[in-house]
Amino acid sequence: MSTPPDRMTEAALNPRSGPSLSILGVPFDNVTTCQTLETISGMIASRKPHYIATANVDFTALAMYDEELRRILLDAHLVVCDGMPLVWASRWLGNALPERVAGSDLVPKLLALAEEKRWSVYFLGGQKEVAMKAMQMIQERHPRLKIAGVMSPPFKPLQEMDHATICADIRSADPDLLFVSFGCPKQEKWIATNYLRVGAPVTMGVGATIDFLAGRMKRAPRWMQLSGLEWLYRLLQEPRRLFKRYATDFVVFGLMIGKQWWVTRGGKSAPPVATKSKAPDVQLSSVAELFCPDRLDAAEVRVIEQGWMISLEGPEEGVIIDCADAQFIDSTGLGLLMRMQKRCRQSGKHLVLTSTSQAVLKLLQITRLNSFFTQAASREEALNKILNAAGSVSSSSTKAMPLHLNWSGAVSTSGVNDLWRGALGVIQNAADTRNSVVIDLKEVQMMDIGGLGLMARVKDLATTRQIHLRFTNASPVVHESLRHEQMEYLLAS
Repeated sequence: MSTPPDRMTEAALNPRSGPSLSILGVPFDNVTTCQTLETISGMIASRKPHYIATANVDFTALAMYDEELRRILLDAHLVVCDGMPLVWASRWLGNALPERVAGSDLVPKLLALAEEKRWSVYFLGGQKEVAMKAMQMIQERHPRLKIAGVMSPPFKPLQEMDHATICADIRSADPDLLFVSFGCPKQEKWIATNYLRVGAPVTMGVGATIDFLAGRMKRAPRWMQLSGLEWLYRLLQEPRRLFKRYATDFVVFGLMIGKQWWVTRGGKSAPPVATKSKAPDVQLSSVAELFCPDRLDAAEVRVIEQGWMISLEGPEEGVIIDCADAQFIDSTGLGLLMRMQKRCRQSGKHLVLTSTSQAVLKLLQITRLNSFFTQAASREEALNKILNAAGSVSSSSTKAMPLHLNWSGAVSTSGVNDLWRGALGVIQNAADTRNSVVIDLKEVQMMDIGGLGLMARVKDLATTRQIHLRFTNASPVVHESLRHEQMEYLLAS
């Protein structure tokens, strides 16, 4: 889905307790509740749009089988751990998350902070009567809180929702915080498609939290929350609705965590290896090249992470990470690779793993992340992949000529990531050469709401980077999709 349009100082926006880690392919930020609130404050101060995911066991299990959801999580500005089983799993995997950051705890704290800092909030989703009851109770607790808006759209599949009306109402309300309550994964997919379009500094999926705020459902006693048994309390409240889901989640989660632990079990038993530097940060003419150590574990990540991140600040078009020597990688090492990929996507760079060792390949396979990384057998092949991706525009382009990109076939939710990466490369090229960009839509045969969201994100990114971008030769299918969602403005020059 979408990729953030611009980078900001990460230390200011994301204070962390330690390196992030990957649990079943979900990249969790190593943060406490206080650090999360501090991060959100920085996001709101920046006035740039961000989205946050609060992932629990159900969320993580769903992401195992939903590639689109995994990609959404990879691009999220912050992913916090909303479940004690995930905290326990992080301990088994060698990099303990500091605590559970529950959405049902986080939202009330955010409302109190919003009242104090005079932030405005908007609530989207939930049943109308429940939403109105929640607003009443919130206003009683926080009389000075500015509620910018409340909307409970009719329940429909994501593709059939009236996105244009919803987004227009949110834009006109101009909230600082947008809480979306459609349930997982619908709310995450809606957010990833529309968060740039609505422009709120922070958008977050809150699921059933609105039911707690309305008093429709009760939180578990504190001792159950702290002991990781809140799921049992919720199951006793709604056995018919939750039994099958929880049973499936725990089987899938338990089996897959066991597999991930088995693959990374060497982290505790293998002897320590001294950190070695193999000219880890060398720059080719247009590519930065990094080398994995033989043990890419939590201890090693703490040593090399800052240097690796600094290597992304240069003007190079891409990054090659040589994994030939990586004989062991744990969940924190995988978390670093995912973070590098995320930062590259944010900045329009291309990342390629080369000479990938069996240890890395096996963990990528277990966590179903093979397709998230471009891989190459050799350094030369990796360099060619990066240069070809960065040079996806016409080779005859000159400084005076616009850079051209053609979209064809189905431009839909399932395929927007590749198109987004291509557009990022072209826009980065245009920024370097001061060209304009033209995207030809003549051969587009199908476009859904995900494709329309892609058009909006690409246009916004170009505007942010002061590049003139226009869509041309829109097919009848594109015209009809834009008309239906009242987004014809995207075709304006």
